[in-house]
Amino acid sequence: MQETFKTNRDETRKKAHQHGLYNPQYEHDSCGVGFVAHIKGEKSHRIVTSGLKILENLDHRGAVGADPLMGDGAGILIQIPDLLYREEMARQGVALPPAGEYGVGMVFLPKETASRIACEQEMERAVRAEGQVLLGWRDVPVNASMPMSPLVRAKEPIIRQVFVGRGRDVMVTDALERKLYVIRKRAVHAIKALDLAHGTEYFSPSMSARTVVYKGLLLANQVGEYFSDLQDPRCHSALVLVHQRFSTNTFPEWPLAHPYRMLAHNGEINTVRGNFNWMRAREGVMQSAVLGDDLRKLYPLIFDGQSDTACFDNCLELLVMAGYPIAHAMMMMIPEAWEQHTLMDEHRRAFYEYHAAMMEPWDGPAAMVFTDGKQIGATLDRNGLRPARYLVTEDDWVVMASESGTLNIPESQIVKKWRLQPGKMFLIDTEAGRIIDDDELKNQLARAKPYKQWLDTIRIRLDKIEGEADPIQYTEELLDRQQAFGYTQEDLRVLMAPMLETGQEATGSMGNDSPLAVLSDKTSLCTTTSSSCLRRLPIRPSTRFAKAWS
Repeated sequence: MQETFKTNRDETRKKAHQHGLYNPQYEHDSCGVGFVAHIKGEKSHRIVTSGLKILENLDHRGAVGADPLMGDGAGILIQIPDLLYREEMARQGVALPPAGEYGVGMVFLPKETASRIACEQEMERAVRAEGQVLLGWRDVPVNASMPMSPLVRAKEPIIRQVFVGRGRDVMVTDALERKLYVIRKRAVHAIKALDLAHGTEYFSPSMSARTVVYKGLLLANQVGEYFSDLQDPRCHSALVLVHQRFSTNTFPEWPLAHPYRMLAHNGEINTVRGNFNWMRAREGVMQSAVLGDDLRKLYPLIFDGQSDTACFDNCLELLVMAGYPIAHAMMMMIPEAWEQHTLMDEHRRAFYEYHAAMMEPWDGPAAMVFTDGKQIGATLDRNGLRPARYLVTEDDWVVMASESGTLNIPESQIVKKWRLQPGKMFLIDTEAGRIIDDDELKNQLARAKPYKQWLDTIRIRLDKIEGEADPIQYTEELLDRQQAFGYTQEDLRVLMAPMLETGQEATGSMGNDSPLAVLSDKTSLCTTTSSSCLRRLPIRPSTRFAKAWS
């Protein structure tokens, strides 16, 4: 049965387009996600290898088809390994500026030479247009001899890194981060407009002065083997975020593997279509004191056809680049259940209510792990429908994953072991060197601005408005108005009467107890859903029912 499922799933992947009743956007399932970090921000190669071990131990969370060498994708996000990149670029004659004064862009490029060169030129053009310094390119070393599925090999991109130094108008790392964000957006818009790379052949998994993402259409145990950088002892990081994918609402591609630029996700965002449409609608009225005129260069903020996590990441990235702390942005996008929570602190409830007028929640069963390169944390949706367990060790390590036991750590070294609860957030600040729990974090953010005072000042409640409107005078008869709006005797009797009598909405169901044709020895009277079928029924259907099937 399992092998049959895998085979059918592979065949369906090859036909990743709407056909009949099938629509690929309704593909849903679960993934494996985790991170390991040093609370004090001490970088080491051991953190990287431990992250890869977590990824390998989450292998059962990912999908593998009938071809055992083809999965749905896996990846790892780390802090920029400055020592590794500095020495490697020095071999090319490029002296990198001090850490924090340059950024690294990981780029997937087309295999076709002319298209690849054209994409690189657009990236270089965007760097210069934003007043930054192009330091050079580096070929990312990969294990080309590693066993790999022919389907994966056919989609494998050319992977290169672009190094960008800060311009004269950029004084701090945060400003460089924003410039790198604009550069990446400008480049992809130009490439898409000129159709220099078809489909998913061009993609930039990351472009940052703090973090870099290594990912692909790989199995969990292939990530460390495929990317040689991750095996290098000079590859140091104080935090690592890993993800093993089981395709949710898109099909496997190299760009759609996690982590994304700021997060990885286990679950699904059920409201993504509405969230996408609202973000697209807001583009005409958005303003940002931090991004300024650069904001217009970013549109469209979210491209069509992306996965729910990719859309979420695009929105999160915009909020962070516009000046929101990453924990604040996550509270805006995935709020707690606050509306009927009578025991919640009034300042925290005011925080959520204020931001609810700015952005609707990105809702669904979700365990989100997020980082901006300085802080790393996790949060669950309000229902807590995805697991997240963590532990803290005596030597200041924090390990969090979709399940327990992803790293073999002796019990004697563990000082705390717990799980993330519904709607709660867990944050490690490597610069401050401490863990910030949910209450402290949210109370601090909720009291940072006078949200309650703002609400009391500008909010207008409809039930507080004085005055009575004149009743509407109709010239038509009641029956004519009811017929014009599609009311039937059934509506009045079954739906509206109980509402008037009891104040409750009527509920009901209509079953079908006809046996399946294959299991019945009787001839079916009607095998169609046409209007001619209805006319052969012994009773006349209601007006609404007849219209529905005509």
